[in-house]
Amino acid sequence: MAADRFSGEKIWEIMPKLAGKNSKKRIVRLIYSGWGRIKIRNALDLIISVMSCLPPFQNALLLTQALTHRSYVNEQSELTENNERLEFLGDAILAFLVGELLYQKYPAMNEAELTRLRSNLVKEEQLAQLGLEIGLGELMRLGKGAIKDRGRSNPTLLADTFEAIIGAYYLDSGLNAVKNYLHQLFIPVASHLVSQQSESPSFIDAKNLFQQWALANFASNPEYAIVDVTGPPHAREFTAEVRVNHLLYGTGKGKRKQDATKAAAEDALKRCQLQG
Repeated sequence: MAADRFSGEKIWEIMPKLAGKNSKKRIVRLIYSGWGRIKIRNALDLIISVMSCLPPFQNALLLTQALTHRSYVNEQSELTENNERLEFLGDAILAFLVGELLYQKYPAMNEAELTRLRSNLVKEEQLAQLGLEIGLGELMRLGKGAIKDRGRSNPTLLADTFEAIIGAYYLDSGLNAVKNYLHQLFIPVASHLVSQQSESPSFIDAKNLFQQWALANFASNPEYAIVDVTGPPHAREFTAEVRVNHLLYGTGKGKRKQDATKAAAEDALKRCQLQG
């Protein structure tokens, strides 16, 4: 059997020897303390995926990479890979599968309503909450500085790691497995947001509202650009601009690119006096 693959049956053979009371925390400490050979650490990673609400990974190395933040790699000379590429992949997969879910579940919604709902489902705050619920706060591999800065409860790190988990699970088990996993997480959240939408006119997303204004006045879509990035890897701040026909209408800052562009759209709306 390859060092990075263990069957579910093998996992349950290993677990009783290592678990016991407070098993989850003990296993986390064992994995990330550097104790044991790589084969043992990989097996323990898989045990965690079984014991927690994470999807059931087959390849422990993918799971480990998805949990590994850049700050951790910077402090480990033998490591070179962090979770940023997986985060990129997971972001794209989330947008597609959540969009498909909403298209199928809400046939009466128009394009603008579906777009607003998807935006609220995949925004940082929502993904961070889901990350906490599936145990990522405890499992993320962070550098000492990030841990000191309360990285385990940092919404940006939680959301980014959640996206990385989705990207890794896609590579591990394929699109249908990811789809089934995401449905379990997002259907209850979507239902809750839809009930809120019917009661709150402020649910409308700023980027969509500004797009409607730009199309109505100039027949052009807004163009967003990230113009500045500041801060350490675990506490980045992005600055975005939004332009229509090359004219600047708004700027905004945020801990993620999505938040910065949303803030830019809100600024543009205020300047256009479309928002109270």
